[in-house]
Parts: sequence; C-alpha cells; structure tokens
Amino acid sequence: MRRLAVLAVLCGLGLLFAAPSAAAAHPLGNFTVNHFNRLTLHQDRIDLHAVVDLAEIPSVQEQPAVDGDYARQECARFATAATVTVDGRPGRWRLTAHRLDFPAGEAGLPTMRLVCDVTAPATLHRPATVAFRDGFRTDRIGWHELVVTGDRVRTDSGLPATSVSDELRAYPDDLLADPLDVRAATFRTEPGAADPGAADADGTGSAGGSITSWLTGLAGSRDLTPLVGVLAVLLSLVLGASHAALPGHGKTVIAAYLAGKHGSVRDAVTVGATVTVTHTAGVLVLGLLISGSSAIAGENVLGWLGIASGLLVAVIGGVLLRSAREHRRGHGHGHGHGHGHAHGHSHGYGRTGLIGMGVAGGLVPSPSALVVLLGALALGRTWFGVLLVLGYGVGMAATLTLVGILLVRLRDRFERLPFPGLRHRLARLRNWLPALTATFVLVVGLGLAARAAAGLI
Repeated sequence: MRRLAVLAVLCGLGLLFAAPSAAAAHPLGNFTVNHFNRLTLHQDRIDLHAVVDLAEIPSVQEQPAVDGDYARQECARFATAATVTVDGRPGRWRLTAHRLDFPAGEAGLPTMRLVCDVTAPATLHRPATVAFRDGFRTDRIGWHELVVTGDRVRTDSGLPATSVSDELRAYPDDLLADPLDVRAATFRTEPGAADPGAADADGTGSAGGSITSWLTGLAGSRDLTPLVGVLAVLLSLVLGASHAALPGHGKTVIAAYLAGKHGSVRDAVTVGATVTVTHTAGVLVLGLLISGSSAIAGENVLGWLGIASGLLVAVIGGVLLRSAREHRRGHGHGHGHGHGHAHGHSHGYGRTGLIGMGVAGGLVPSPSALVVLLGALALGRTWFGVLLVLGYGVGMAATLTLVGILLVRLRDRFERLPFPGLRHRLARLRNWLPALTATFVLVVGLGLAARAAAGLI
C-alpha cells in the first residue's frame, strides 16, 4: 500500500502542474494550423495581412519542402485560396510581401510562422458589399481570426478592428474553451471616417510552468547529461500518470468492467500493462508516419483512432451483456450443464475483454508524447524518445491500474461488512451488476465513438 500511496502523490502532483498556461505557444494543440487575417479597406483597394502559424507537428511535416522560395510559393497558394468579392465581382490578389520565421516550439522543435501581405484593387468610394473567405489549408484544425479596419471607409461587419491574440502570439484565456473560428464574412461598406480602433495588443500573457513544458524542454535540450536524462524519464512518468487522471481516459469504463466481471488485482494489472504496450506502439507508429509524410493530418488520425477506441469499448460491452444474459440463464436452469456452459463462456470472454479494454485505453496516442518523440528524433536521439514515450505509457498505466486496484480492494471490504442484511442486499445487487455494467460500457463506448466522429465533421 505504501507504493500505491507514493503513486497517488505523483498523480496529484501531475494534476497540479499538468495544465498548460494560456501563454503556451499553441494552447489549442500541437497539431494546429492557426490563421489570422486583417482586412484594411481603402477607397481604391483592399489590403490583406495574413499570418499562418503552424504548430510543432505540422511544422515537422513541412520541413522537407522548405527552401529559399517556400514563403513566396505558399503565399501565392494563399492568395489563390483566399477569395474576396466587391458587389459580386471577384478581386485578384497581388503579393506585396512575404516572410517565413521559425519560432522555437516544444521539445526543441521549431514552429513555422508564415506572413503574407497581398492587395487587390476595389471600388469602395461608394457603398458596396464585400465578401471574404479564407480557404487556405481548410483540412487542418486551429484558431481562425478575422479583423477589419478602414481607411476613409466605414463598415457594418461587426468584426473587431484589433487582434485579441496579438496576431497569434498570445491566446486569451477566456476564448480557449471556445476558440475563434471566423473564416469568412460578408458586410456592407460606405465611404467615410472609420471608427477608431484600439491599439494592437501587446501580446503579454501569464507565464506559468507545467510539467509538459518542463518535459519537452528537457527532451529538446542540446546537452543531454545523465541527470537531465533521469529527470526527463521521471517527468514522463508523472506526466503520463496525470494525463490518465484527467477526464476522458476510460477510468470509469475500466472500473465498471472490473466490477461487472468481479475482477481481481491481476486483472487490473493486465489492463494497465496492455495500455502501456498499446499507447507506446501507437505513438511510435504515428510519429514515424507523421515525420515521413506531410499528407497525413495527425488530428484526423487521432479522430479515427478515437472512433475505433469507442467502438471497441462498445463491442466489449455487447459481449459482456451477452455473457451476463447467458450466466443468468444458466442460473435459471439450476445446477448442471447450463451453469457450467455459461461460466465457461464468461471465463473465455474475460481474458479477451481485459486485453480489449487495455487496447481501447491506450489506442489514442497523446499529442504531448508524440511531440516529445519527434523532438528526440530531430536531435538524433531516437532511443531517448522511445524511452520517454515508454515512461509516459507506464505512467498512464499506473494510474489506470491504481484505479482498478482501489476498486477491487473497496469491493472486497464491502463484501466483508459485518451486517447480514446489507450483505444480502449487496448479493442481490451483485446478481444484476454484470448486466448493468455491461450496458453502461456499451453506451459509453458508443458515446465515445460518436464524440470522436463529431470532431471529424
């Protein structure tokens, strides 16, 4: 129990520090491609200042294509994909400036910041209707912000005149739960003095540390000393444990499964070990795929894996429900062949269900672990990245195993309660528990699959 207490303390520390601050480079995720567009309306033209900010993983995928002409080519692609019309007549963008920067990201990986300035002639010295749409890289998720200002032109767009994110440099806390996704707008304009806008944001954000940033910083350290290596592995364990302690990692489903099949401590350990193997393998495979091809959208892969994980949980729930019905049917026939047949089926489903539940718990790789792996690969430390990913998986499995063990111990204590009447009621409830928990697992699995599918739409 002493070891369990130590593990619980580590999980608590992970929960305390795991949430990244709003000042993190890409608080919406390491897979994101974020857009900022500022339209400036003049009486004879429309100027567009566009920023495309690629987080760590899409930046890694783009690296093979980056050369001296990359910024100009990408801005030309942007000018083709971003459309503007004035009174229904399409405008034609002309590229006036382009720039590509590589701000430092997590785990020693660079990010990419593409800046494009384009202009298009327009007739806005009289009332007009302007329509704009950003159609660049629509296949990638991320923040999409649009602001509109005027030079001797007024508008009823209702859009802000200044950026709330300082052009994707500092994302505000109050909008992260519901990030901006403004990709298009249609509005009326007329000549006249525009309402004065507020000054640009200064990008100042809160500076808070997190275990994630500490780990990625250590993984991307140029000087890998034995002390740094050991500390990074320990942090990977804590981060994995805290990651599994957050909502959405199947703890409730695994607990229900162990309760429904009258699981043992050995069953809880089996589930935890399977989570470690599955998660580690998933991160390694997805990392190799992403680093080898820019055509793979990592967030879409995670979405499909989420669907597969949910369906697997639902299948296990269905199998458990069938097993529970056969078990009750066997009891209905009394002693003899029926009971033995149902018990044999239940025992056969048990081991497969345990492994299946562990696979479902580790099937969706953590983006944090993926960034750590890619950072190590970029520095030529493949073995170190694999070790950190393995530590991350072990930390996840430790939390899930702890939940299972605590549940088993708690159940055993209830069964030894010195109250005959209460034990009798618990025994009656226990007869229905397999069917109830099987139904719960089935419904939750379908819900997880539906939620993952909604994210792909």
